Amino acid sequence: MKRTEIIIYIFVIILLLAFGVAGTYTLGQRGGFNTSISLLDAAFFTIVTISTVGYGNIYPVSDSAKIFTMTLIIIGIGIFFSIIVAISSEFMNDRIQIFTGRVSSFEKRGLSKHVILIGSGATNTYLAEKLYERKERFIIITSEQETAEHMKKLGYKAYIADATSDIELAEFAPNKAKAIIIDVKDSSRAIYSLLVAKELAGSAKIVVVAPSKDAEHHLRNIASGKATIINPADIAASSISDSIFK
Repeated sequence: MKRTEIIIYIFVIILLLAFGVAGTYTLGQRGGFNTSISLLDAAFFTIVTISTVGYGNIYPVSDSAKIFTMTLIIIGIGIFFSIIVAISSEFMNDRIQIFTGRVSSFEKRGLSKHVILIGSGATNTYLAEKLYERKERFIIITSEQETAEHMKKLGYKAYIADATSDIELAEFAPNKAKAIIIDVKDSSRAIYSLLVAKELAGSAKIVVVAPSKDAEHHLRNIASGKATIINPADIAASSISDSIFK
């Protein structure tokens, strides 16, 4: 669950409690309840009313107090029920995504102009952090359940899928994506992922992180100008060499 959503839920609950305490205390001062009401009594009545415990030691006697209490019960139960459903639904959806790697039809409709990160190599891991900070739309596809769970805990949308399968990759709307970044450790998977991505990417930009010098050569031949191939190790070595012998 995102931090923003948690803050919103907390804020709504605080507003509800403030509404209950203020209303109970005000009406209590006007004789709306069976006993005099202090702020502590108002807080107590609000909590036991919203929680449906209802001890009965404090109860409304005036019409306005009865209407207020009914309103508090309806709004309170509605808010708490909605929050519980939202939290439990998101939790269950997260578990389903992690264990099945499937993207829901609702999420599928929202996939557009997004960045697809295939694999969790160093480049994609760092890129995910930067995209998240910039609030860009992106998803991570990995074949490892443990990695997906870790990424989910960081707040990323991570799925378990085989990017070398055109059927599974098509689930993530690569034809609507802004870019596809392939960063896997295994050379053969990098090559097969590129072949599949080329078929499904449409106008999306494809970038492949070559896991080795040999893989870089094969990837460039397969790319045929339709993908950008980078070798971070080669770039770093060249940069270091230039700085030493400059």
